[in-house]
Amino acid sequence: MRTLLNILYVTTPEAYLSKDGLNVVVSVNQEELFRIPIHNIEGIVTFGYMGASPGLMRLCADNNVSLTFLSPHGKYIGRFQGYTHGNVLLRKSQYKISEDKESSLHLSKIFIAGKIQNYRAVLKRHLRDYGDNEKIESICKHLESSKREALKADDADSLRGIEGDAANSYFSVLNHLILRKEEAFLFSGRNKRPPKDAVNALLSYAYSFISNEVASALDAVGLDPYVGFFHTLRPGRPSLALDMMEELRAYLGDRFILSLINRKQIQPDDFTYLGEKGVILSENARKIFITAWQNRKKETIMHPYLNEKIQIGLIPHLQALLLARYIRKDIDDYPVFLIK
Repeated sequence: MRTLLNILYVTTPEAYLSKDGLNVVVSVNQEELFRIPIHNIEGIVTFGYMGASPGLMRLCADNNVSLTFLSPHGKYIGRFQGYTHGNVLLRKSQYKISEDKESSLHLSKIFIAGKIQNYRAVLKRHLRDYGDNEKIESICKHLESSKREALKADDADSLRGIEGDAANSYFSVLNHLILRKEEAFLFSGRNKRPPKDAVNALLSYAYSFISNEVASALDAVGLDPYVGFFHTLRPGRPSLALDMMEELRAYLGDRFILSLINRKQIQPDDFTYLGEKGVILSENARKIFITAWQNRKKETIMHPYLNEKIQIGLIPHLQALLLARYIRKDIDDYPVFLIK
């Protein structure tokens, strides 16, 4: 259990929520683990299926505290809130920003500059761990320049061009970060729909997990995952989730995939090759991936903006909450997630 930005996060899947007077009580197997006065929080997010008592739900409704239910894996289930809440006003502000080119471009530049900076951080970490590499160092310099260009972009189209060039540059040296030199894990560049090699299959699988978790996080704070600022609006496309995941790809996705490969958790025979239909993970590989993914989400890091230790699995939720606070004008700007 953690309280961050006045939101109580209950990450124990077996936890049951109830009330005692004006207190929220968290129990596992009828043993109380934690309690907090309802007046100290503005929202509860619980990862599990055990649920909450009707009494607690009434307590939350009476005190304008949202109660959000996610699966243990982070999939959005639903959100309960009483009559008085700000979701309508929050979404109205979100839609207003999405329709304003200047406001949308401002957030888009932050998302993409953050993405490029995190690309650079992944490469710089490899240089720290394994020594100088002239090609990687050259790409790091190029990415630093690209980040600055992104922040000065005049319109969305030029920003897309900068983002595309930076991504191509980054992926052109990603193969240097793969320490296993088996043919199955050779990487010559990003491809998708369908992925044509094992590394791209892993990247696409990881990005789908990130997209789903970011969409759940946005839903949990009351934002519309389908109305974004950078990605084009299309029916069924979670544009805002795609926007926000840009800053998270390198840390949550790429570093995770590199770890799976370099630690030999994934083997060359863990993939199925389908010719023109691409490459997919075998059932065994998906099990290994999901287990490692869930374990990594339990690891802790120091959040760069909050300066507090948090579980990695809470990163999308905290960034969604920070975005909501920016849209509500509670903070001056959106603090993009940056790694070192």
